[in-house]
Amino acid sequence: MTVVLKDASLLELTSHMPTCRKCSQTYHQSHFISGNGPRYLICGRCAVEDGLVSPEEAPQYYSDELARARLVLYSKRYRPLAFTSAGWILFLTMGRGIELWSGVFFGTLLVATLAAPVVHFLSSARFKAELAKLTP
Repeated sequence: MTVVLKDASLLELTSHMPTCRKCSQTYHQSHFISGNGPRYLICGRCAVEDGLVSPEEAPQYYSDELARARLVLYSKRYRPLAFTSAGWILFLTMGRGIELWSGVFFGTLLVATLAAPVVHFLSSARFKAELAKLTP
């Protein structure tokens, strides 16, 4: 038991995740650069912005292009669920009063509600593959 405790670092033993000294954000220990002095408890992004390390040396560094690409990927994944939810809100607040269009609107929402989870489940492997490409 003492061998395991000696091998684990102090940050891994605590129940709290460390906080960056520059930006005050909480990250997992793998997002921090190693070192003492000015490099101690500095996240990869702050280290690159302050010139302490190059972007290739920084662990888990997300450049602006990479962060934008990941945001686009997540928005594509959850867009059908968001539009279906917004459609139901519109239908329940305003759509029931229109005589012909309320039936068409309800049918479209019903099909979208049934299809969205299926499409979400079937596209999960592709999403994970594309996310793995965009993970440093």
